[in-house]
Amino acid sequence: MKPSDAARSERQELCDLFLAVGPDAPTLCGEWTTRDLAAHLIVREGRPDAALGILGGPLSNYTHKVQTTVSERDWTELVASVRTGPPVLSLFRIPGMEGLANLFEYAIHHEDVRRAIDGWQPRELPAGEQDLVWGRLKKGAKLFARKSPVGIVLQRAGSGELIVAKAASPSVTLVGEPLELLMRLYGRKEVIVEVQGDESAVASFESARFGV
Repeated sequence: MKPSDAARSERQELCDLFLAVGPDAPTLCGEWTTRDLAAHLIVREGRPDAALGILGGPLSNYTHKVQTTVSERDWTELVASVRTGPPVLSLFRIPGMEGLANLFEYAIHHEDVRRAIDGWQPRELPAGEQDLVWGRLKKGAKLFARKSPVGIVLQRAGSGELIVAKAASPSVTLVGEPLELLMRLYGRKEVIVEVQGDESAVASFESARFGV
């Protein structure tokens, strides 16, 4: 499976879910509803002037203003804009960018909507997509774990494969499927992950904040 194929699949499935749950459904993105999340995705891909403030900083107020304006569009129009992808002149249209920049973005936000629903169950992802996530974690886990007060080792469930996300002592080992580990390193706690380690290290890990 190619990263671009997995990213496109996540995009389409998220859009299907958007339509199923409607514009006012909760997400795991703080107070954002599905309408807010859809607007975020549109701004991220299609408004480079506003996207610069997504992670905070001096442009964050402008980003919020633009995103609020976008969110006021008709719901079906919003979802259609997400589904069709970035505009022609967007950087996200550069060959290879879909897989590079959107695999994690859409996999995580797809789960942000799914897991905000009571009774959610983990998806059985194609093995190829789990492999892609695991491969990306090998390259990016240190960035995601940099704020952790303890060391972190990732262990892929059902295997002996390990990734040292942060080398420090004491440390914890997170055991789970690649997507579950990714979600946890992005600060989501609605995950199926076993946290192994001594009690104080586990407590420190659980109280830490994660995310890019």
